[in-house]
Amino acid sequence: MEGFLQLKFAPWLRRLITRAIAIVPAALVTVWYGEAGTAELLILTQVVLSLQLSFAVFPLVMFTADKTKMGALVAPRWLSVCAYLIAIIIALLNVKLL
Repeated sequence: MEGFLQLKFAPWLRRLITRAIAIVPAALVTVWYGEAGTAELLILTQVVLSLQLSFAVFPLVMFTADKTKMGALVAPRWLSVCAYLIAIIIALLNVKLL
């Protein structure tokens, strides 16, 4: 992220910020809602993660099937077809979930 945003932080400060972003909301929900709230939050996060999976799988399959990007390491055609079928199944299951 430093190279992308051209921001320079000391490593200890960068770790503190990123861990606080991850831990503080979870701690607040745990304190506010108790054990039942954290169970519901866990289910919600898993649903969100499953919905985001398609946005990672489709570009991954596209990049690995592109000879200009992958060169000699390009995926064989049969593997790309299988990967596209699996990506479509994942997307359809997520549509059914919604």
